[in-house]
Order: sequence, then C-alpha cells, then structure tokens
Amino acid sequence: MTLVSHFTPARENASTSAQKTSRTTRLLPRHPIAGQRILGPVLVLAAWWISTSLGWISPGKLPGPTAVYEAFIGTLSDGTLASDLGISLQRTGLGIVIGVAAGSILAILAGLSRIGDSIIDGNVQVKRAIPNLALIPLFIIWLGIGESMKVIIIALGVLIPIYINMHAALTSIDRRYVELGQTVSLSRSRFLRDIVIPASLPGFFTGLRLGVTAAWTALVVVETINATSGVGYMITQARTYGQTELVLLGLVIYGVLGFTSDAVVRVVERKVLSWR
Repeated sequence: MTLVSHFTPARENASTSAQKTSRTTRLLPRHPIAGQRILGPVLVLAAWWISTSLGWISPGKLPGPTAVYEAFIGTLSDGTLASDLGISLQRTGLGIVIGVAAGSILAILAGLSRIGDSIIDGNVQVKRAIPNLALIPLFIIWLGIGESMKVIIIALGVLIPIYINMHAALTSIDRRYVELGQTVSLSRSRFLRDIVIPASLPGFFTGLRLGVTAAWTALVVVETINATSGVGYMITQARTYGQTELVLLGLVIYGVLGFTSDAVVRVVERKVLSWR
C-alpha cells in the first residue's frame, strides 16, 4: 500500500514536470505578481476616463466613470443594488454548485465505465453543441419564468466544461497506475483516492474556471429575459429609461464578479495542486 502512495499520477507528474521545466522556473516567477492581472482592466478604465473627460466620446453614448460611480452610490444608498446583487449571487452560487456536482458525477461515471461512457458522453456532446440561449424558450414552457428555470440554465452552463475536462483527465490516466492498483489489490475507495482523484484534479480545476465564467455569462442571459430582479433586470430597466450609466454599472458589476471568482478559483487551484 505504501508503494501506491509513491506512484500516484499526481506525484510522478510533479516530479517529471519539475525536471522538464527546471530552466523555465528559474526564469519566471513562481506565481504571478500580486495585482498583475488587474493591470489590463486599470488601463482600460484610464482610457475610458481620459476619452470621456476630453470629450472624445459623447456622454450621451458613453458616460464617464464619474457618472457610473455616482449611479453606484445612488443605487447603493436606496438599497436597490444590494437587493439585485444578492439575488444574482444566490442564483449563480446555486447554479455553480448544481453544475459542478452533476458534471463531476457524470464525468466519473463516463470516465471509469465503458457502459457509462457509451450512455453519457454522446448526450453531453449533443448538449455541448446546443447553446443555452436556444434552450431558454423550452425551459420557460416547462418551468415558467421563476428561479428554477434560471438556476438550471446556469447549472447547464457550468456542467459542460466540468464534464469535458474531467472526462478527458480520467480517460487519459496511465494504464500502469490501474495495473499497479490491481497488483496490490487496492479497494475501490483507495483506488479512487490514490489514483483517480489526483489524476482528475487538474482537469477539474480547468473545467471549474471555465464553468464559473460560463455561469456569469448564463446569468447575464437569464436576467435580461423575463426577469423581475437581479443585476440583469436592473440593466433592462435602465435601458428602457435611457439610463446609460446604470447599464454600464451593471456591466462593470458583472465584470468584477467574473474577475474575482476566477481569481478565487486560481488561488484554490494553486494550493490544492501545489505539487505541480
């Protein structure tokens, strides 16, 4: 049993990767400099502020950051923003949890079983080819315009990248590890813990990053179609009344949420996969 712990895919891959990239790791920093990824958005914000301040862009078409900030303070003061943002976060969080759980289970069933692969993979590939936007009318007919429809659309957006990346990781496990597990008579639980899980984690986190991004994209869609609450509803109402600064505020909020959630997943991935 000790032999298995020394030959898991995670640890051997870590050693091989370290040997092959020793020169690269000396030239590049181990982790990106704190705040490095925010440089691009800051430059865009600066260009936006300069172009609106100098009158290069009409305020009627694109209000400046000051107007958007004032809209933020106004909606925050009257409680509108807090209410809509809370509902959006609740929808997205629930959709991500359901999508991650369903995608992971389906990937494990399809990745470790030929029968499961035959039944599941084809259906997932068909869904992959159908955009969520095309499914919204059908789900409205089935579930109405309530929270269930919105959460399921978000969950489907998360499920696909989780499944695709985990399935690819599981089906590419080196057969030597499987044979080693059989040789030392690993139980099913030990086989999953020592071989399957370490091999699937890189694919899982890649899928999670893509899935979180897909969740925010799906949220934008469901909250601007037949919604009565949320940040997307705020954007729709602002568009109706010509309040461009509120439209921009909603877009900025979506962008900040997406950037922040991706950064959180990166941090967790770096800690969990420190052996890489």
